[in-house]
This record gives sequence, structure tokens and C-alpha cells, in this order.
Amino acid sequence: MSVYFHEEDLPAGVLAEGPVAIDTETMGLITPRDRLCVVQISDGRGDEHLVRFNPGSSYDAPNLRAVIADPARLKLFHFGRFDIAALQHYLGVLATPVYCTKIASRLVRTYTDRHGLKELVRELLGQEISKQQQSSDWGGPVLSDAQRDYAASDVRYLHRLKDELDRRLVREGRMELAQACFDFLPHRALLDLAGWPEIDIFSHA
Repeated sequence: MSVYFHEEDLPAGVLAEGPVAIDTETMGLITPRDRLCVVQISDGRGDEHLVRFNPGSSYDAPNLRAVIADPARLKLFHFGRFDIAALQHYLGVLATPVYCTKIASRLVRTYTDRHGLKELVRELLGQEISKQQQSSDWGGPVLSDAQRDYAASDVRYLHRLKDELDRRLVREGRMELAQACFDFLPHRALLDLAGWPEIDIFSHA
């Protein structure tokens, strides 16, 4: 198990076939304002890859973009709505098909309102992860070991979480509903980018 660090793009051929877990680190939470700094990606085989983008980046990243756009690869996220919007805005590629562990958690863990990645990993996998670096400067010239470890942990567990959440979705009869939510998620991200981030367009009011 290793964490690999890359500048501006993912090397070709470093990922196995199949689903990939993806996360992003940005300068803040307003996508058009706060630039994309790091994309984390893992094929679930034990290694994580961090791709760092520098200020003024062209975000060309052809290898990374090809993985994100690959219709044969399922992309796993936790709170994918934000990451999908960031990837679309900066890399110009819409991630599909997708799976979101936060949406799945909300559909099956209705006994709690705690659906953060830390809580999911603790309850479903019996492991602890640190979120100390969640609010830190991801745009600096050097990423600390703590930042790299944090970034890698955000994709390290998503494949295993999906397996457990899928079992619960099937058990509760909500897999079809979950899939419909996942199918719509990229469009929800596009609505955010288009100017409807907080407006429920399905509401009567």
C-alpha cells in the first residue's frame, strides 16, 4: 500500500480495470472561485494516487480526464455533488457513471444524521481516519505528509464502503431508488454550476 504523488496529470496505466474512487481538494467551497488543487484516485487495490495542480494550471491532464470520462468505469465518491462539479468546471469532463457513499448512507442509515466519511468508516469498517487536514491550504507549493495522508484516506475506503452499503440497500429494498439518485447526481452538479445551487427546482413554491 503506497501513496503516489504526481504533478498535473495521472501517469498512464497505473490503475487496474474497474471502479475508481475519486475525491478532490480545493481552495474552498465555491467552485468557480476556489481552484482545484488536488485530485485523489484509487482503483481499490491498495494504492492511492494524488494529482496536484499548480496555480495557473491549464488542467489538460489527458490521462486523468480519460479515466473520469470512461463510461465503462464506475466512479465512487463521498458527497460526489461537489467533486463532480469541480471536475467538470476545471477539467471540463463530466464524471459518469457515478456512485455516492453519502447518498447511499442517507438512504439506509436513517437512524442517524451523521453521514460523514469518518463516521461511515468507523461504523461500517471499524477503522478510524483523521479529518484534521480537512480545512488546510491545499494550494501551497508543498503538501505536508499529513495532508497527503489525509487526501489518500479520502479514497482509500470507498470501494469497501460501497460493498457494505450495497448490502444494506438491497436489504432495505432501496437499491433501485439509490441508482436513480446516482444517475441524476451529475445533473445535480451541473445545476449547481449553472446557478441553481440552493434552489429546489422540483418545489411548488
